[in-house]
Amino acid sequence: MSGHSKWSTIKHKKGATDARRGKIFTKLIKEITVAARMGGGGDITSNPRLRSAVQAAKNENMPKDNIERAIKKGTGELEGVSYEESVYEGYGPGGAAVFVESLTDNKNRAVADIRHIFNKNGGNLGENGCVAWMFSKKGYIVVDKKHIDEDALMEYTIDAGAEDVREEEDFFEIVTASEDFESVKIALEKASIAISNAEITMLPQSTSNLEGKEAEQMIRLMEALEDCEDVQKVYTNADIPDELVGG
Repeated sequence: MSGHSKWSTIKHKKGATDARRGKIFTKLIKEITVAARMGGGGDITSNPRLRSAVQAAKNENMPKDNIERAIKKGTGELEGVSYEESVYEGYGPGGAAVFVESLTDNKNRAVADIRHIFNKNGGNLGENGCVAWMFSKKGYIVVDKKHIDEDALMEYTIDAGAEDVREEEDFFEIVTASEDFESVKIALEKASIAISNAEITMLPQSTSNLEGKEAEQMIRLMEALEDCEDVQKVYTNADIPDELVGG
């Protein structure tokens, strides 16, 4: 994969065949609940975090009732679990950086499970701050090539505030400052350009090239972390060969 590749790209290439819908729904419901509680209430027009969470849920075809219940749990209209946000940092096989975002109702369980996953898959959990400096919070949007050519895409997105448009084999990646994410996304929607993926993410400033066994072990580590019920999102600066990613 090219030098700027990251776990978001890997997941996009692996596609829906790896999706475990129940776990995806659980993570989305937790994010909607927390966004409604902490991000400014249950109105998506005035709560950007909630708006993004609801859109992600709709993209996964989550029923409307599930979304509405999650919002009400966050605003206190319905009784719900109280989740805490935490960040964990560490190193994977070959010293690649791993940044984990957690939402949990039991921090002791979360840190124990996350540490176990790191240790089992050739990594180790580090101190807070050990790898955070390697990542920048950015907007990240994916558009399939079949929907638009690069020149037209750049015209729409750069004018709206995008920092970069990057070409992959089958799709384009658009990178924005986190505060410009909404305006770029809206510009694409107004132009009727279909978006495959859109999220606020942590992009690595540089990548760590992994090959062979280390690359395979890194994929297992990332997938195990994503399967953990207390983990919301996982980021890495690992650069993994295409042939190991599948499609």
